[in-house]
Amino acid sequence: ILLQLFWEFLKTGLFAVGGGMMVLPFLYDIVDRLAWFSRADLSNMVAVAVAAPGPVGVNMVTYAGYQVASVLGALIAPLSLGLPSIVLTLIAARFLSRFSQNRYLQWAFYGLHPAVAGLVASVCVDLLKISVVFFDKFRASGLFSDLIDIKALILFAALFFAIRRFKKHPFFYIAAAAIVGMIFSF
Repeated sequence: ILLQLFWEFLKTGLFAVGGGMMVLPFLYDIVDRLAWFSRADLSNMVAVAVAAPGPVGVNMVTYAGYQVASVLGALIAPLSLGLPSIVLTLIAARFLSRFSQNRYLQWAFYGLHPAVAGLVASVCVDLLKISVVFFDKFRASGLFSDLIDIKALILFAALFFAIRRFKKHPFFYIAAAAIVGMIFSF
């Protein structure tokens, strides 16, 4: 299991381009293929990873590694996630300065921007599906009240507009959401 854990997060580290939340689609894939943890566990991973200090992606895979193989898994998962970045950064630093004015390289970087934006949008939709909108519950019951968690939707909307309006430090919003979640039993 430790070798498989290493391999899965090595692949994730190699292809998760664009920041910590880009790890999430790979974690969904792991849930679907390997069932090491559930989608509910994944929701908890996101919450803990965002609230905890440090890089979100590393926090998520550390939590995932712990779920799969306890403390040893919590060590192996982030190390294997970071290994491709370290190796590729060392290689890129060696050669990138030579080719920084190359138009093909500039075009390639320009092409990555919309791809990363699409990945971020996909992650946002996935996060909404595990925290606000519940299609599986709705399909099972047919009740509109099971489709959307109204409390979560109100919290989402309030935080969304507060973030756009007040520009406070992210920790403020994370703490506020945690407090509201405890008060209203999310």
